[in-house]
Amino acid sequence: AVLHLQKTITESGGKIFATNGKKADFNTTLQKCKEAGGSIAAPRNAGENDAVLYFVKTFNTYAYLGMKEYLIPGNFQFLDGTQLTYTNWYSNEPSGKGEEECVEMYTDGTWNDKRCNQNRLIVCQF
Repeated sequence: AVLHLQKTITESGGKIFATNGKKADFNTTLQKCKEAGGSIAAPRNAGENDAVLYFVKTFNTYAYLGMKEYLIPGNFQFLDGTQLTYTNWYSNEPSGKGEEECVEMYTDGTWNDKRCNQNRLIVCQF
């Protein structure tokens, strides 16, 4: 497949972020990113958050991020189990109290906890 660079790849902090412009649920997003040789985008600072936000704004749709709520409601971690050192929660979020295990990015760059079965923009990092 030809790599289309226009509005589908951006870089921050040595990481490459990419999207195919398609939407999928959380588990499918994980699978698609893995198949591409990367992982789901998981911003660890404001610059990386902005890189993902670029796609969210370009496609005017929300995207899942590479973090989940584990055993303790309201306690979100990266998928490798490490704690979040950077967050950008929307006001009064996370609010799912264990019912919303995934994290999506809004079109303003803030985060919301969300059920994992919604279709959101696929954004991977490499």
